[in-house]
Amino acid sequence: MRTLLLAGLAALISSCGTAPADRKTADAEMLNPTDTTDHMQHPGWSASATIYEMNTRQHTAEGTLSAAARDLPRLAAMGVDIVWLMPVHPIGEVNRKGGENKNNYIAERGSGSLGSPYSATDYTALNPDFGSFEEFDSFIESAHALGLRVILDWVANHTAFDAVWTEEHLAYYLLDSVGGLQPPLGTDWWDVAQLDWENGEENGLYAAMESAMVFWVRDHGVDGFRCDVAMKVPTPFWERVRVALEQVNAEVFMLAEAEDPGHHKRAFDMSYAWHAHHLFNKVAAGEFPIDSLRRYLEREEKRFGRDDYRLLFVTNHDENSWNGTIAERMGENGDAMAVLAGTWFGMPLMYSGQAAGLSKRLRFFEKDTVDFSALPKGAFYTRLNALHHEEQALHAGAAGAWPVEIETAHPEAVYAFSRKKGASEVVVVLNFGDADVELALEGWDLGGIGGFENVLGSADPHRLPAHGYTVWRRN
Repeated sequence: MRTLLLAGLAALISSCGTAPADRKTADAEMLNPTDTTDHMQHPGWSASATIYEMNTRQHTAEGTLSAAARDLPRLAAMGVDIVWLMPVHPIGEVNRKGGENKNNYIAERGSGSLGSPYSATDYTALNPDFGSFEEFDSFIESAHALGLRVILDWVANHTAFDAVWTEEHLAYYLLDSVGGLQPPLGTDWWDVAQLDWENGEENGLYAAMESAMVFWVRDHGVDGFRCDVAMKVPTPFWERVRVALEQVNAEVFMLAEAEDPGHHKRAFDMSYAWHAHHLFNKVAAGEFPIDSLRRYLEREEKRFGRDDYRLLFVTNHDENSWNGTIAERMGENGDAMAVLAGTWFGMPLMYSGQAAGLSKRLRFFEKDTVDFSALPKGAFYTRLNALHHEEQALHAGAAGAWPVEIETAHPEAVYAFSRKKGASEVVVVLNFGDADVELALEGWDLGGIGGFENVLGSADPHRLPAHGYTVWRRN
């Protein structure tokens, strides 16, 4: 959608993989709920990970999971660790066809040929456009064989108007004054019906949604979830379901499309750095000064904990579909901003087609595909991802280092910083200006013998081209 181990269970879950298929969701309640030692613990593999958002219906000409699975080796070779699948559930017929739904709300957003995937009809079903459950399971198995994790896009705040729950569990919904379904208030999402989360424990919604999420992890090997508009669903639910999921897979990974520090206490490993992304757009376009990045970093450090993973990106399905390509939004500074997103802090995201130099808007509810016949930026992103793996200083959260700015002779155009963790040390310099600059870094001599080596971008230690970037690491 648009912007808008448990320490007490360690012995129990240390051998978790896939729970028995007849495991009851009711068994997945928090044990020792008053245990104050219970805390968030990121999966051991996650600190050095990178993530890739796969727009399945547009990732290949076929638009199926079987076709997408053939591209997994390329993603693994590019250094991707997590594949985030956009919603895989069946979508509403109102959404798919356009027109009016049963409550006479116009499905404005979903009137395209395919409909918006963020309008599920059944949380435990698979959109037949993507294939069968056997093909889904094969996709997961192929990903796991390559060392990749797979997380699903999960829309918990609302469903399609013709979802199975609207017929079988109307009590789950927030109804209007005459007892009818209604879209989320204060939004333009006319094609979806709002669930009643305020009364979710009493009306059974908590238990039903938890059961659906456990189903995908337990029965189909999913490694976690990217949770759409997570701020619209109560944090207590997210904390409850995280515990339930950990009892099935102790290394489950959770991403919130939100910027709430409270989500990181027990529910989510990572959240969107939306504010940072908007600044990327503005700074790249020359509309905001570089000082806005400096001030943002100060606020970020104060607002979020050091072990809160944050998602950094230059594009995703929302940005590409609604606001344009990287080139449209960032112009000649697109690559420099991608370097910033890949090295500043947190975890870097790639979107379908990004390494192919995606030059068009992929409306995620319409039929279109990405052309992977050439990958003009494949080597660029492969190297950027490799640095994230190789250099501990660039890892997410407390496993990595916080960026420290380096003074330059051109602070109005150049942003430079270092990150150091143990023997790992990385220096990044970005020139967002229209002119070449002398590369004078206060207290640093990148060209010194036995010091640093250039690993990405300009190899000249004394001059940086306009819109250029250079990354160095200590030998």
